[in-house]
Amino acid sequence: MADVNTIRSAAGARAADIDAGLRAHMNKVYGTMSVGMLITFAAAWAISGLAVTTDPAGAAGQIGTDRYLTDIGYALYASPLKWVVMFAPLIFVFGFGAAINKMSAATAQTVFYVFAAVMGISISSIFLVFTGYSIAQIFLITSIAFAGLSLWGYTTKKDISGWGTFLIMGVIGLIVASIVNIFLASSALMFAISAIGVLIFAGLTAYDTQRIKTEYIAHAHHGDTEWLGKAAIMGALSLYLNFINMFMMLLQLFGQRE
Repeated sequence: MADVNTIRSAAGARAADIDAGLRAHMNKVYGTMSVGMLITFAAAWAISGLAVTTDPAGAAGQIGTDRYLTDIGYALYASPLKWVVMFAPLIFVFGFGAAINKMSAATAQTVFYVFAAVMGISISSIFLVFTGYSIAQIFLITSIAFAGLSLWGYTTKKDISGWGTFLIMGVIGLIVASIVNIFLASSALMFAISAIGVLIFAGLTAYDTQRIKTEYIAHAHHGDTEWLGKAAIMGALSLYLNFINMFMMLLQLFGQRE
């Protein structure tokens, strides 16, 4: 019969390995997400710089005092191409989710970074609508809130897996309401969408963090390195989307416009 102390030592060593692996996994999730965020805001800032000029000569349109749209700006924000720019991230993320099982982990990471750049192009108009100080301020607030919510989701002993169905239903409702409001252009509905959206994506931040943690623990015993690599990318994507949406909705609520 195996020695009891030997069994306990082996179990303890295995638990320590899983804990170390979990920390590495979460570091990869947050690291990938952070690089994606950097790409998004770099792309948004760069595109907004190409879209606006102070030189009226040859400008495609005026958007404010001494601010004019270049041909690129007009194509992105005023021509029918704006609908492609607006919905491209949504289509991209659904396609990514459907195809990731056929990708390697390295390919999935590259596709995620491409998606982050596409998202940057899609939200680049924030640099035309809101002041730079306001964008930085809301980004800082979002970062602090996100860190607190994600930390709580990671450390809480409470099982919040039951939140998932209601939160996803809420996201679907937000998407439908946002599409409807494109045609209604109701400021009251936009305020409601933003306020409710902040709460939904705050909840999703905690929920997704706990889900990523529990999924890793459940699969760590199998040693499926490829699956864990892709799981880290999908976890980064989930948290990235929560951050971006929370940021955009807080910006709509509290951002100072140009």
